[in-house]
Amino acid sequence: MAREQTFSMEEEFAGLDCNSSRLEKRFIRTMETLFKRPDKSIWFCSENRAEAKAIYRMLGNENLTQEEVLRTHREATIKRMAQQGEVVLAVQDTTSLNYNTHEKTEGIGYISEKTLGVKIHSCLAVTTKGLVLGLLDQVPYKRLQGKSDNRSHYSKVTRTLEEKESFRWVKTLETSTLSIPETVKVITVCDREGDMYELLDTAELKGHLFLIRIAHNRMTKDNQLILDAIRKNDCMGKVEITIPRDSRNNLKERDGVLQIRYDRYEIKRPRRLNNNEAIKDCLDVWVIHAKEENPSSGTEGIEWFLMTNEPVDSIEAAYERVCYYMQRWKIERFHYVLKSGCAVEKLQERSMDKTTLLVSMYWLLQLLL
Repeated sequence: MAREQTFSMEEEFAGLDCNSSRLEKRFIRTMETLFKRPDKSIWFCSENRAEAKAIYRMLGNENLTQEEVLRTHREATIKRMAQQGEVVLAVQDTTSLNYNTHEKTEGIGYISEKTLGVKIHSCLAVTTKGLVLGLLDQVPYKRLQGKSDNRSHYSKVTRTLEEKESFRWVKTLETSTLSIPETVKVITVCDREGDMYELLDTAELKGHLFLIRIAHNRMTKDNQLILDAIRKNDCMGKVEITIPRDSRNNLKERDGVLQIRYDRYEIKRPRRLNNNEAIKDCLDVWVIHAKEENPSSGTEGIEWFLMTNEPVDSIEAAYERVCYYMQRWKIERFHYVLKSGCAVEKLQERSMDKTTLLVSMYWLLQLLL
């Protein structure tokens, strides 16, 4: 059964500019058609054969691009951000779409050494209470050939940041914060893959806030390992929380108690970046250690090390940042629905440009349902 539409597609995409009012109307009508049955193919969603053909012609029109669709939606998202409050979380994450059976798809690339597909890196605007406002950025990227781990250490170290796939985290940090009203405070939230000194340095340079789960046991200015140092601190307080479901480890949502520790550190630039004079030698960060107390039988319990450049001067502030980080699960849920509900890995388009456009359209349908 179709869900009741509580908004207007025409309002959401009022700014769409494809140099053709007819094409723009067709796009809005297509979104309304897909909205009714987002788990079905275009043929099953369409009222008749003529409508299905019209949708496929629309997708093949070079004037309708993923960039233009996302630009229009982003403008609407920013308006919602301005209406919601002063703090909005910009949650980044990447998902891989497997198209290994689509060898003849034009422009297809690799997501691993032998697997064809595309990676989608997205930035989701979420309120501190968990209300999803929309996409701030989304970029598809692919490898021209299967990635191999046989590259020399020298080639890995000497590549510039812009040449690395990880550059997407830094670039999205900047693009997602463009044109945001000054009344809105944006905090970029990343999992461990976003723990890059270059990202931290860029945030410091451009005045952006971040909250990142730590992946690297970095060295502090006084030669301590940051994770070892925070573990030695006494517990500063305990909080009761509801821990989100962990689909990767097949764990249900549960109640738990977290021990909280926090402290300020000055971390040193990694050795691999010592020749980069543009990057600061040291950065001030606050680290929060949240560890589940007496986890239930059969679970290891959560242990998070979070890093932020926003001051943490009380147990309440530390707990607030933990709650912010818990909202990161929203984007993983969207990835899950995109694959299992919308079945985007079953799309049979002839080119990757059409495929990624459709993926973005299904992303937006999730946001607008």
